[in-house]
Amino acid sequence: MSQMSQSVTNVAPGEKGAIILVRNTLSMTRRSGSGSPDTSVSKSPGEARAASSRLPSELMRALSPKRRELIRPVLDRPRDYVLLSVRKLAERLESDAMTVLRAIRGMGFRGYADFRRYLHELALVQATQLDSMQGLAAVSDVASHLHESLAHDSSNLMALRHSSDYARIEELAARLYGARRIVLLGGDLASVLVSFLQYNLAVIDLPAIACTRPGEVVHAVRGLQKSDLVMAMTFRRGLRQTVDGLRQARARGAYCVGITDTHLSPLARFAHEYFVTSVESTLYGVSYVSPMAWLNMLLVACAASRRTRTMKLLKAADAEQRSGFRWYPERWESAEKS
Repeated sequence: MSQMSQSVTNVAPGEKGAIILVRNTLSMTRRSGSGSPDTSVSKSPGEARAASSRLPSELMRALSPKRRELIRPVLDRPRDYVLLSVRKLAERLESDAMTVLRAIRGMGFRGYADFRRYLHELALVQATQLDSMQGLAAVSDVASHLHESLAHDSSNLMALRHSSDYARIEELAARLYGARRIVLLGGDLASVLVSFLQYNLAVIDLPAIACTRPGEVVHAVRGLQKSDLVMAMTFRRGLRQTVDGLRQARARGAYCVGITDTHLSPLARFAHEYFVTSVESTLYGVSYVSPMAWLNMLLVACAASRRTRTMKLLKAADAEQRSGFRWYPERWESAEKS
């Protein structure tokens, strides 16, 4: 069974007929020519991008004015149309199926199935906290919601496991060791991811700084060079300070890496390479279970690829971790005999 056929995108009716999308696995994971999941993508600035990673405004440029007006409502409100067959979609648009298909192919999609997957992704990008809550089943049994939450996080981890390109993560670890400076960008809730990564990179003596506020981002990227590396983390539509920081870093020649949850993320357009990990959740917010697992893999790659160096640093820190002033002075040793 192929990756696409294994993927599941659940679509549930919300309040007032709204359609809430919950991606359980990598429904939009693209495959490279070798057949491996394409969750980390390298590209040059001028390289043409597949239709599935383009913005709606970019897709419509290739259409005639008449076809733009035909397809515009679908791209503006993807959740209202994603469940429809091509015939039903044509009826809603007061057109015919062949005209709709010609417009879809004119945007670069191979067929209606690819276009529907794009609508799924677009709806996920546009989802708000209210959308997530409306997608929950209206039951009073809290335990059922808790079970669903754990199941969803497990599904995200399973998707990460089946899609991760370990060689690319190892290559990124090597880049971290070779960088003059490592700048980590992320704001709002993603600040916790940035802080976690910066702390653990500091343990193994890698020169990383965490920038989680607009002013910090501005000052950090100003002096970047080609020998520097920037990692930006933002999800859904993307936080402006993070995206702008990455754009400026790339303009200054730094190697730029994006961590996001969709191929439609602005990070995917501006980074040299990016990694996709799901943040879908039954909660009103997002779930960082999968991104945290991805960061753990990166840290493991850093530690394991330079094991001798890592062991030397950890041995130096061992005494402080056993008896340093930071730790509560509990007497774990056995009481001395009187």
